[in-house]
Amino acid sequence: MTADELFPEVLAGHVALCIECKTVTRAPIPVRYIQSASGPGTTLYACPDHAVTLGAGPTPGDALRAP
Repeated sequence: MTADELFPEVLAGHVALCIECKTVTRAPIPVRYIQSASGPGTTLYACPDHAVTLGAGPTPGDALRAP
């Protein structure tokens, strides 16, 4: 193992990977929520540039109506 693998760079604050451009953003905006059958669900984030084009999807607070 190299020193970089043993001691990876840690970014301060809340960071996430944009689901559209696959870059790390320091201003993540939640755009999707994936429900899980067991355990907590997963929130997907987008950078501010792509959050506008992706729009807001269902989040845990949303009530979904049956078709």
